[in-house]
Amino acid sequence: MKGRRSPQKTHERNRPQAEPAGKRVTLPRALSKLGYCSRTQAERLIAEGRVAVGDRIVTDPAAWVDLSTALIKVDDKEIVAEVRIYLMLNKPRGLVTTRHDPEGRPTVYDCLADFDVPHLSPVGRLDKASEGLLLFTNDTEFAQTLLDPITHVSKSYHVQIDRIADNDMLTAMMSGLRHDGELLRATAARKLRDGDRNSWIEVELQEGRNRQIRRMLEALDIACLRLVRVAIGGLELGGLPKGSVRALTESELKDLRRKVGTGKAIRD
Repeated sequence: MKGRRSPQKTHERNRPQAEPAGKRVTLPRALSKLGYCSRTQAERLIAEGRVAVGDRIVTDPAAWVDLSTALIKVDDKEIVAEVRIYLMLNKPRGLVTTRHDPEGRPTVYDCLADFDVPHLSPVGRLDKASEGLLLFTNDTEFAQTLLDPITHVSKSYHVQIDRIADNDMLTAMMSGLRHDGELLRATAARKLRDGDRNSWIEVELQEGRNRQIRRMLEALDIACLRLVRVAIGGLELGGLPKGSVRALTESELKDLRRKVGTGKAIRD
């Protein structure tokens, strides 16, 4: 009939467009790659009308831009690529993993006073009572990839418990324990050493569940006396003093990138 669109043409019109080649990316991805913020934060800024490309405000988060030529502004301030920074901190017990704490408690950023990087963020978290290895970067894509459960990057912890560890306890942690209806499992668990009334164990995780080790121990009616993260992938805390920060070496960063399946250069 006259005026009716053919089914084939309608289908072609609705087919998703392929991602453009080269350096063309969506606007949220561009802000993320420039190290300004995460994609989720970028989408919020775009929706609020605070992002411009050239002299034009863009409110569509699906808009494409060319990173090699586009002039991107947030609140009328030009955004330029930041030098990529990758740091490791030996987090002391008692600090919260946030930039600003509404209760006024000391935070991990108190240890970063010598690093004036506005968009430096922690890769994951350690709760207030936990200690050890905590990574910081302004490379949001790298951080998201490192945290993605699909990449299976292992994290190792040394944990002091209030009793002598036995094989039944360690086996239960690896087999899986239910806490608040959620199944929690350690990739590996082994005894390190015993004291008179307590033990140190090493626990390896590939999941990122909230307070996972503490909750597994609670399910076994075991108290956690200390919890120290000692490694992420092949990156070890080593002898870094408590409260100290250092930059990752080139070889350490390359090894982490290899584990998450990306061969990007250290600086994009």
